[in-house]
Amino acid sequence: MHARRVERIREGGVIAILRGVEPDAAVDAADAVVDGGVTALEVTADTPRVAETIGRLADRFGDDVLVGAGTVLDAETARAVQLAGAEFLVTPTVDAGVIETANRYGTPVAAGAFTPTEALDASEAGADFVKVFPAATGGPEHVAALGGPLPQIPLVPTGGVGPGNAGDYVAAGAVAVGVGSAIVDGDAIANGEYAAIAENARRTVDAVAAARER
Repeated sequence: MHARRVERIREGGVIAILRGVEPDAAVDAADAVVDGGVTALEVTADTPRVAETIGRLADRFGDDVLVGAGTVLDAETARAVQLAGAEFLVTPTVDAGVIETANRYGTPVAAGAFTPTEALDASEAGADFVKVFPAATGGPEHVAALGGPLPQIPLVPTGGVGPGNAGDYVAAGAVAVGVGSAIVDGDAIANGEYAAIAENARRTVDAVAAARER
């Protein structure tokens, strides 16, 4: 189960991030994102009623979509979202307790890091992926620079990634990208513009696929 979830994140190449979206709107936004071809959804742990949202999305999509939790800052939160149904965990930092909890219960985890030392620490602590965060600070060149001496670590840049540059990050060596507002735009949700969200998702998925083909 664990290995298959890791492989599905790699295969899909895009994790769409829902932050601060109420459960009903999150379901509608997730429908649009999935219509756009994304197969991994991350609901941040600071989202109101996060457990309810994760549970509803997991029930809605079943085995077709991985539903995980992001912004997981401590082991207690990690366990709570696991029990709510989170199928993977994402954290903005290297937190040994989160990684340990993920490993203990067989949940893939992407730990946030920016420097080579942090990336290696995360990997050796048991992280399945290193979330290069904030990606926009260093850009694709930074991802390539990390991957040079650390080719064994799967990198997932997040923060400032969208359809316009997702392909550049993949070309730089990323195995997947994490995308927040560039797909799940808050104004689009507020205005019910779910077709725009689906199009954002589709453009990002297509950019990743095109970069992989090159």
